[in-house]
Amino acid sequence: MTANEALFARAQRTIPGGVNSPVRAFRSVGGTPPFFTRGMGSRVWDADGRSYIDYVGSWGPLILGHADPATVQAVQAAAAKGLSFGAPTEGEVELAELLTRLVPSMDMVRLVSSGTEATMSAIRLARGHTGRDTLIKFEGCYHGHSDSLLVKAGSGMLTFGNPSSAGVPTDLARHTLVLDYNDVEGLHDIFANEGDRIAGVIVEPVAGNMNLVAPRPEFLATLRELCTHYGTVLIFDEVMTGFRVGLTSAQGLYGITPDISTFGKIIGGGMPLGTFGGRREIMEKIAPLGPVYQAGTLSGNPVSVAAGLATLKQLEAPGFYAALADKTRALTEGLTTAAKHQGVRFSAQAIGGMFGLYFSATPPGSYAEVMAMDTAAFNQFYHAMLDQGIYLAPSAFEAGFVSAAHTPADIAATLAAAEKAFAQIAA
Repeated sequence: MTANEALFARAQRTIPGGVNSPVRAFRSVGGTPPFFTRGMGSRVWDADGRSYIDYVGSWGPLILGHADPATVQAVQAAAAKGLSFGAPTEGEVELAELLTRLVPSMDMVRLVSSGTEATMSAIRLARGHTGRDTLIKFEGCYHGHSDSLLVKAGSGMLTFGNPSSAGVPTDLARHTLVLDYNDVEGLHDIFANEGDRIAGVIVEPVAGNMNLVAPRPEFLATLRELCTHYGTVLIFDEVMTGFRVGLTSAQGLYGITPDISTFGKIIGGGMPLGTFGGRREIMEKIAPLGPVYQAGTLSGNPVSVAAGLATLKQLEAPGFYAALADKTRALTEGLTTAAKHQGVRFSAQAIGGMFGLYFSATPPGSYAEVMAMDTAAFNQFYHAMLDQGIYLAPSAFEAGFVSAAHTPADIAATLAAAEKAFAQIAA
């Protein structure tokens, strides 16, 4: 028995499924998950001492790679002064100032401890601001595991083949309307019938939790127009895309201004941190200024804030995102070429530092197209790559991530491994 196998068997005795987040269990792809012991730059090492080139990056936050020296130094310095106060600190003010400068749509922000907490709070705020109950989300998009959002959700929900969770009251779920991502006609229809009841629309401006699905330009523009017309709050869930697809995030990339934005992952530099923010008139509805209650003992945690500040400040370096996008495109274009060499039906695409891999002829534009992909081929590819030291997300329904730490040699090694993996599939 390997060290990974022994740890997994041990974990399953005290942790449901042996993991603290479902996708980590490897049930979609099969096999034993590696238990990681350390990371440095673009690589991680497991309990058996094997190293992998990592394209998960803790599911996106590690845009600078593992154990970025400046971020680690900032965390060490902050931890030495105290782990938590449950009281205001200068660091959280500095981070709020930086976020509102980098994201012009946010006049004010509230720091929280996770992306789930950010989206949950944003929805409550939208309802409190409008006095309405109905929420619109999109099939296959994932916004965290709060009750209102576990209706036809993406990410791990799709991995396990049941996009809606048990334990969500029917009475609560009825307040959530689910539409097809990228369906402009459906948007017009629902607003024509329900517009005066809709408190908010929450959307991933680039879907990353049913694999990577790019928005059609008219889709986001129509959302903005309809929300403005009907007095509905438009919420951009940028927990994944924030500072990942560019310094201006997805809203800057596509030129759409939401009313509320949610961020996580990168803003914590690998530590637990999230935020929601938006127009001043909306944010002033949050307690203690307004009637919408939101709180958290660890909100604005000084260690997480220090990691976030150290990370975000480095992203403003000239040429940072151009170099990141170039590397990500080199990966996806190389993978597409390798698949073509072996006659395997495959496509890929990149947006900033995010990428999607699809065992289909073209990148999907909807949930239905995602579900039509060849997941068996993905699983075979996944294990062939893992055996060669390439760590991808263990699910056909997750986006991948490239970091500044990935080198041309890492990309070349990945493409060489992919050539062999595609050959196995074609055999």
